[in-house]
Amino acid sequence: MPPNTAFASQALPSRSSASLLLSKGVTRLEGTLKLTTAILALAAGVYTYLGVRELLNGSPGMVLFAAVIYSVAVSVGIYTFWVFLMYFMPHMIYRGGRGLMFGCMLLGSLMIVAMSSWLNASALAGAAAIQQHLAITVQNYTRDLDTANTNAIAAQGLLPDIQLASSRFAKLADAERAGSLTGTAGSGTVVQLLTQMSGQLDGLGQEVQASSKRVSALYEQGSKNLARMRELVSDRGPISTRSDAFAAESLGLMGVIANLQQTSVAPAVKRAATSLSSSFIAPAAGGRSSDLADRQTAVVGKVESSIGAQATSLSDAADKILAMPRVEPIRFQTLSPAEAVLRYAGDFIPSWAGAISIDLMPAVLVLILCVVHATIRREGLPAFSVSDMSAGELVAALQMAREVGEAQRFVPAEAKVDGEPLPEPAAATNEKVFTSLSSARHTK
Repeated sequence: MPPNTAFASQALPSRSSASLLLSKGVTRLEGTLKLTTAILALAAGVYTYLGVRELLNGSPGMVLFAAVIYSVAVSVGIYTFWVFLMYFMPHMIYRGGRGLMFGCMLLGSLMIVAMSSWLNASALAGAAAIQQHLAITVQNYTRDLDTANTNAIAAQGLLPDIQLASSRFAKLADAERAGSLTGTAGSGTVVQLLTQMSGQLDGLGQEVQASSKRVSALYEQGSKNLARMRELVSDRGPISTRSDAFAAESLGLMGVIANLQQTSVAPAVKRAATSLSSSFIAPAAGGRSSDLADRQTAVVGKVESSIGAQATSLSDAADKILAMPRVEPIRFQTLSPAEAVLRYAGDFIPSWAGAISIDLMPAVLVLILCVVHATIRREGLPAFSVSDMSAGELVAALQMAREVGEAQRFVPAEAKVDGEPLPEPAAATNEKVFTSLSSARHTK
């Protein structure tokens, strides 16, 4: 081969070896791309079926049929969408068409998330989300039960004051029998009045003590309900069955909380305190002499003042208890797995990421194909283009093409090397040079 021909074949390479390898790789991986997309679409359909089955109502046969139809439609739609993008998007070389295809991919991805991904998340994390809903509800009910119990037993703090007042009136009655108040021993008007007040306060104290036993019994029952609810939360059985049992326990607990609020004796203490002061009627002095009657009247006045002060103290304490906010427990609401996943989405980000990745994983393959085809197009272009060549480089290229043509004319057609015809050395290697020269002439 003449030297000029060898030089031309080295200076004007044909297609890049990298682009050839990329083209072969794309061809070989077409089957893998389709199979991968089909498997991902099938997985999305299966999890969509598991998620949508929990949302449908009706006979078991109808639910099964509707769920299968929906999941098949989702699988076919996902597969067709990504296959279309794999075939068309990598070949969009203009910016406008490429932008429109990216817009279509974004719109289709949002639609896939809306019709499939959240159902996939429901299948992956639905049971866990319902279990978390049950656990949070248990915490709320525990707080409500404790608050109701605290409000109910708050009146127990008045018991020492009531017992102390009752004891003081009883001691005054005993003292009056000995003549310490009026100076005359006996069981007259003052003794009767003091004994009556002591008896009223003692009865109120007994009522407070009885309410304490009722509050303790109700709190124990509520604690049993909570313990059963905690067992249902941590159990391993079907989540739907546990949720139904949890709802039954929650109704019982709400009844306990309501009874606790009705059991408080603070209203009774308030009424008793009001009765002590407002309904007090000073008895007429029953002394045999006017002097004794005057002394009895004076003592009764002092007793009335003491009763008024005691009533005011009890009434203020009862008002503080009654001013405590009432507990309004929220009724337990049964959630489906899909609803629970949406409500507690922030706590199940890994499950959401996995569910969305199953549907949108082909998007990565589409982008890889776009990059590969762009590289193939770029590597397949001539080494030099007319727009990049100077005038001197263009003249040199023309001179080189002339020399190559002359060398081809001097090579005998019947020349052989080792008994084989020589190949045409420059036929394939000069194709880009002639293309560039032709483009240059048309440009001029």
